[in-house]
Amino acid sequence: METQPEADTIPAASTTEKTDTLPTYIDRYTKADSNMVCQLLQEFVLQRQQLTNEQLIIGIARKFIGIPYVSHSLDKNDDEKLVVNLHGLDCTTYVETVTALTLCAKKNEIRFSDYVRQLEQLRYRGGKLSYINRLHYFHWWLEDNERMGFVKEIDTPNPPFMAVQTLKINYMSQNAGLYDMLKHNPERVAELKKLEDATNGTKLRYIPKSLLNNSKLLREVVRDGDILAIVTSKRELDTTHLGFAVWHKDGLHLLNASNLRKNGNQVVDPVETLYNYMMARPANLGIRVVRIL
Repeated sequence: METQPEADTIPAASTTEKTDTLPTYIDRYTKADSNMVCQLLQEFVLQRQQLTNEQLIIGIARKFIGIPYVSHSLDKNDDEKLVVNLHGLDCTTYVETVTALTLCAKKNEIRFSDYVRQLEQLRYRGGKLSYINRLHYFHWWLEDNERMGFVKEIDTPNPPFMAVQTLKINYMSQNAGLYDMLKHNPERVAELKKLEDATNGTKLRYIPKSLLNNSKLLREVVRDGDILAIVTSKRELDTTHLGFAVWHKDGLHLLNASNLRKNGNQVVDPVETLYNYMMARPANLGIRVVRIL
């Protein structure tokens, strides 16, 4: 998740609400953030009945094109806070933001506090805020949010889900010095390692990158708005990048918060197909596919 860099880098409600409707542990957010949330929810709740699930997700996701890429935005506090920032996103916070807005719109929720509660449920194990409960790895995020009924992993048919990944995720516990909230807290490191080790050995299916070409089969299996996670061969990680599937005439593309200079370090619907992006990067093995329910 936010710990895992893009593959080629180094590791009608009012827009103002009473503060007592929001959790006390929410981080400082801007008026622009709360306004943007309410405006988007009001817009898409009105349109929801006329949109398919795919159109709703892509419509919301496209509203963030051009937003700057900002890394490590969740780790700026000494203690865990619920960070809300729609004006600087990494690949994980982009996916979380769009998913939270989509789920709120589907429930006809238009208040900022509704969005904040949904975001907290998505970001933390069981919706309970703490650094240890933050779903740092994509597999954790998927597993917990599938259990909560927010998303569902798609891993059939075979083909195209022909490849198998056996999880071995110990990146954070082995590189604790890279994390401000871990490097002076061995108790947290030990707790995280227990969670990592409990996950290790899990086998899961994914689509190998050789099958990400513009085929009839892939178009039937992957839908616009599906969350795509890039499976990696990099040691101790499960995935390295996230985004949303979007189909163009030339094939599948990844709508994502990109830290690549050629993409302007921003949320982008890239010209490059996902197939070409993946084939140019040896560590990228394929994709996991997740659908927002």
